[in-house]
Amino acid sequence: MSSTGEPDIPPLTPHTLLQASQSLLLLLIIALFILTFVVQPFRIPSASMEPTLLVGDFLLVNKEIAVQHFHAVAPLNIHRGDVIVFHYPVNPSRDLIKRVVALPGDRIHLRDGRVFLNGQPLAEPYAFYRTAPPDGYRDNFPSLSQADPAVDSHWWIQMHTLVSKSELTVPSGSYFVLGDNRNNSEDSRYWGLVPRNLIIGKPFIIYFSMNIPNDEDEYIPSFRLQPPQTPQHSGSALLASLLHLARWNRVLRIIR
Repeated sequence: MSSTGEPDIPPLTPHTLLQASQSLLLLLIIALFILTFVVQPFRIPSASMEPTLLVGDFLLVNKEIAVQHFHAVAPLNIHRGDVIVFHYPVNPSRDLIKRVVALPGDRIHLRDGRVFLNGQPLAEPYAFYRTAPPDGYRDNFPSLSQADPAVDSHWWIQMHTLVSKSELTVPSGSYFVLGDNRNNSEDSRYWGLVPRNLIIGKPFIIYFSMNIPNDEDEYIPSFRLQPPQTPQHSGSALLASLLHLARWNRVLRIIR
């Protein structure tokens, strides 16, 4: 205790500096390990998964790489209805997020936009059908009589080998995925199947959601930062602007 009554602050020594550096380095290593092998942040860039996931949602993803490198982790099982993040098969440098609709061995077709799996209509409470002009290829997949300009050419050729009696059979080791926003999603209908080795993992929680301005989107209310009308309201205007920067009701929402 010093003469002024204040507690003495121990002097910094090379030993304490070394301990602090080691602790900081350990924290960095743990954080890097988690981001590399356990979870991955992911941001929703498009409207293809609305209303389940909105543009501006930030997700955490359980990574499949943890399973591949550490056998103590239970294998990541993929089920129908799971939302997955994966490397885009056409361009693996890009990551996409869609919902698994059909597993290896399943037979799938769409009629008037509705999914039929193994001959039976599939219950899909998550699917959303925004009003859109009729599209024979999109709504009645697989349609081999008419191609769509957005269809990948390699997938168009492969699809002919997988279709029989107006149904597509998903081959071993691959998954058929669709966006929840069915009339506004480029998915397995357009570029093909997702091989198992391209799956990164499953998103499990929304950790933040930015309120993205989009006047045409009924699910994403727009906001604009406007100057206060009078100086005395500057504090409340700033607070209101900050509150509208995020969709706070979506933070920590579990993804299903």
